[in-house]
Amino acid sequence: MADLIPSPEVQSLKAQFFKALAHPIRIRILEILVKGEVRVQDLQRVLTLDQPIVSQQLARLRSTGIVVTRKEGTTTFYGVADPEMTELLRVAKQILNRRLVGVQSLLRELVGEQSGRRRADRSRT
Repeated sequence: MADLIPSPEVQSLKAQFFKALAHPIRIRILEILVKGEVRVQDLQRVLTLDQPIVSQQLARLRSTGIVVTRKEGTTTFYGVADPEMTELLRVAKQILNRRLVGVQSLLRELVGEQSGRRRADRSRT
């Protein structure tokens, strides 16, 4: 059983990887980059964010090896380092969708209970 558990070093690397993804802007950037290389200016426009914010988030992704750059003259293009990032984002979306479906059914149940109580309260008056 112990040989099936990754080493603490591997677990630490995984934690650093997921920590690098743990920002909404970085996720938004990756959702764009999995479709193809993009210039910072294009990311700014699509995300409606200032250049320093986009550059800061790209630097974080780049320092962890999630994003790579390619120069063409004076223009820098950003892209994902591994095409499997598309799959990772897809799986994350599926997991969240399943969780949200469960939450939605709980909310419907709660709303149903509240409606039932209100009707019962009105009928008593």
